[in-house]
Amino acid sequence: MKTIKTQIRLKMTFMALILMSTLSFAQNNSTFDTTSKRDGFVFEFSLGGGVISIEDSEGLQTFDKSQGAISFPELKFGYMLNDKLALTLSMPGNIYEFQDYDRHFGGFIPSVQYWVKDRWWIHGGVGLAIDSPALYDIKDNVNDDWNFGCAVMASTGYEIYKKNNFALNVQSKLMMGRAFLEGDAHRDAVTFNIGLGFSWF
Repeated sequence: MKTIKTQIRLKMTFMALILMSTLSFAQNNSTFDTTSKRDGFVFEFSLGGGVISIEDSEGLQTFDKSQGAISFPELKFGYMLNDKLALTLSMPGNIYEFQDYDRHFGGFIPSVQYWVKDRWWIHGGVGLAIDSPALYDIKDNVNDDWNFGCAVMASTGYEIYKKNNFALNVQSKLMMGRAFLEGDAHRDAVTFNIGLGFSWF
């Protein structure tokens, strides 16, 4: 347990260092191309870290115990309707620990992304919540249950580097969801992440 917490702290520190160095690099205005247009299909993957709070209706875990979490990779696919608006399908998610096993709380969320300013965007949607085993921690008849429900997500980001059809952004994301378990039980989750997004238009 201590080694997992130590690893999470080290990874969060590493992500903070990456974010700070990226922001310093982005201060150079020559790294931002204002002539390119957003057009066609959108693809983004992001990586980062944050916190996740899980509450189980059976009382096995409560919101009082938040965990450090890693989100990698988070994916987004979409299509630009115009230079400021895109329809997307987002796949956010965080790894969390439950009864000594690693699990993943995420979703498939149809969403809308809108550029309020040339570099700043907001993004949100409602969709399917998925509570599943972490792919590397599936055991036969143990930690192998998949649960589904509903989730809502809101995020915002700021593009710090843009060249041709590529953009690098710093983003934050909040997701709340509920997955339904066997026996009329449910599991609620709230996640908050900060990370880097790598986008192609």
